Amino acid sequence: MTQISIPCIFMRGGTSRGPYFNRADLPEDQDALAKTLIAALGAGHPLNIDGIGGGNAVTTKVAMLSKSDHEWADIDYFFAQVAVLKEEVDFSPSCGNILSGVGPAAIEMGLVQPEGDVTSIRIRSTNTGALVEAKVETPGGAVNYEGDARIDGVNGTAAPVVLNFMNVIGSKTGALFPTGRPIDVIDGFEVTCIDVAVPMVIGRAVDFGITGYESREQLDENKELFARFEPIRIKAGEMMGFADVASSVVPKFGLLAAPREGGAIAGRYFMPWTTHPTFAVTGSICAGSCLMASGTVAQGLAQVTDQQPTPLKIEHPSGVIDVIMDASVVNGAFELKSAGLLRTARKLMSGHIHIPG
Repeated sequence: MTQISIPCIFMRGGTSRGPYFNRADLPEDQDALAKTLIAALGAGHPLNIDGIGGGNAVTTKVAMLSKSDHEWADIDYFFAQVAVLKEEVDFSPSCGNILSGVGPAAIEMGLVQPEGDVTSIRIRSTNTGALVEAKVETPGGAVNYEGDARIDGVNGTAAPVVLNFMNVIGSKTGALFPTGRPIDVIDGFEVTCIDVAVPMVIGRAVDFGITGYESREQLDENKELFARFEPIRIKAGEMMGFADVASSVVPKFGLLAAPREGGAIAGRYFMPWTTHPTFAVTGSICAGSCLMASGTVAQGLAQVTDQQPTPLKIEHPSGVIDVIMDASVVNGAFELKSAGLLRTARKLMSGHIHIPG
């Protein structure tokens, strides 16, 4: 049987990577779409040996782009998290690192025309409804990938991609604190269930038996830690209004500790069954909101200035991630106007991917 050939651009976006497709080139039916992505990434094998996945959750991500009919946005960004060991696809989350490549990919695909030395692209995440402005360098009418911007977790430097997130409170649940409380006690553990850019369950590292400064490898080897927090994450998911989340990557899980490298907080982010090598973009916005909102588990740990907008450095296993929070607390209520981050992206390969017919 002849293989199916599908155009795509293979890109690194932030500290993740994966194929970027034109949504029109993929099946409309979601079950057929899932089967296509499973085949493309090679899900179901620890090395993803029969596909282009990299054997890790940060390298089995997919972006699907189309022109938007939204009154504000230019591009609709549909994200899929493909599993590594299982033949499964989760369409519920979004990914801010992969989003870093959406602007460049949209220009490469001809979905957006470059304008001047820097092109602003307005993106709607169809998974969460978040609105994001991406600023991409386009001197001479082409995407520039080379520059001096550096992000921890990626070797070398590249051209900057500036992301400004808006409309991200209650991304999936419609509420900052979906349970109605800044702190919940689940199985004896205090956690904050919070939804900003991505739903998360956040606890204190020390409460879960770790320091919060461990490496990714040390955490992934700590099977007792995952066995300890996974039942809490599942119960929290139900309390946040989700159905059974045992096989869903949402809500994510995070643990916080006091900073020790001059940042605002030290954080470890779980995807949720493995440790993120750095810290997710959307997760950094959610964790940053946890730091700035009143009465959360971050109280007493975080070092946050009164500067407006507020710069936050989140220390992670590979360094730090910087996020600028234009936020305030008014009459006890947390309000977030926008959150900005600097990322980089690079086109690695373009052409066609082939999957079994």
